[in-house]
Amino acid sequence: MTKEFLSQKGVNYEERDVSRNPSYAQELVQNTRQMGVPVTVIGDQTVIGFDRDRLDKLLTRNLTSKRPSFGASITDASKITARQGSGITLGAFIGRLRPGSLAEKIGVAPGDIITELNEKRITNANDLESGLASLNKGSRFSLIFLRGAKSTTTEGVFN
Repeated sequence: MTKEFLSQKGVNYEERDVSRNPSYAQELVQNTRQMGVPVTVIGDQTVIGFDRDRLDKLLTRNLTSKRPSFGASITDASKITARQGSGITLGAFIGRLRPGSLAEKIGVAPGDIITELNEKRITNANDLESGLASLNKGSRFSLIFLRGAKSTTTEGVFN
């Protein structure tokens, strides 16, 4: 039941069969002082047996606390470009970047306008925030952004 539950949630996991590997059984007893299975470790928490509510809470907490950060302040590009008098451009306008951030590492710079994330049109800051929120740690992604009149494609891994 636990494997099915985790699979339905889209959670990657490592299965360790204690009946086939004595070292896994020994590790289980050392870490939990029990031999009950299944044992699910999420972050620093251990769940013995199948406890759907506890698994849900731990998965939610773990995903939100470990949600990767893009590392850039963003706003609606249409607001900025309208103020600049250069016509209205839809997208997510990049403001400040946190040094060493994912945004900086993939080559995005202040003033760039992100127009696409994983082949989905980005028309405002909310579109980008929603798209990024749907990514998990380790997810590969592609971005298209404008720097002046030039369109650039870049890729990265959300970690």
